[in-house]
Amino acid sequence: MTTTHDHGHGRLAVIGGSGFYDMPGLEDRREVDVETPFGPPSDPIVTGRVGGQPVAFLARHGRGHRYLPTEVPVRANIFALKSIGVDRIIAVSAVGSMRHELAPRDVVIPDQLIDRTMHRPNTFFGDGIVAHVGVADPFCPHLSATLGEVAARSGVTAHRGGAYVCIEGPQFSTKAESRMYRSWGVDIIGMTAIPEARLAREAEICYAMLAFVTDYDVWHESAEPVTVEMVVGNLRANVAAGQRIVTEAIALATGARTCPCESALAGAIMTAPDRIPGQVARRLGPIVSRYL
Repeated sequence: MTTTHDHGHGRLAVIGGSGFYDMPGLEDRREVDVETPFGPPSDPIVTGRVGGQPVAFLARHGRGHRYLPTEVPVRANIFALKSIGVDRIIAVSAVGSMRHELAPRDVVIPDQLIDRTMHRPNTFFGDGIVAHVGVADPFCPHLSATLGEVAARSGVTAHRGGAYVCIEGPQFSTKAESRMYRSWGVDIIGMTAIPEARLAREAEICYAMLAFVTDYDVWHESAEPVTVEMVVGNLRANVAAGQRIVTEAIALATGARTCPCESALAGAIMTAPDRIPGQVARRLGPIVSRYL
């Protein structure tokens, strides 16, 4: 089943990461099963309203945490959100810190990405339609600024900007890898921003991230190397703050979009319209129809 979005403006979606499996304060809750050409999303999408604003919530790893980062059906997730009228996504993620001053339980709103994944489909295109979308700034500057403002007054130590390196996982890094990423000037490390950020850009959805620091990865000589127990303990402390920040950001992230995300596909499709197979154009309809 698919639903269309509220007329007049788009819906904001929250993609919840490790520990962030629900969106409290969601009124008029209903679960929506959305079929996509890329299979089912990680979980049914929960729709509703927060403070009168239409919102969708999706558990990235599925309820009960069933999907490895590599197994998350990201194309299905982003396509499903697009097809129900989502135009902004706030992604919540757990990350490791690569810098002393980004301490566990701090929050980072990153502005850059380095892709070290190896086994993930990272585009909607192919099969007879070619598009090259710009991702020089992979996070939406406007939505990130809103998140940054809210986080700064939330009572949590918040950091604006930073480079997120996305590794394949599911194992944590070796010490040599961790030291290498630090030498690159990376700020935080995680396993889920790719391909979410890339696919959101192809779908012309604004994408910003609330990254909660849970550990110092394995580079830090005085800290204990990262474990799941450490991650989960620090996440529990962060989830309530994350839900507060997201709820307040939802109220501010409204109205018409004026950022480049909104027209990211304009001029990006290389294939001559008459050479695009009809079934491919139809399959990608929610993403490409305004340009074909």
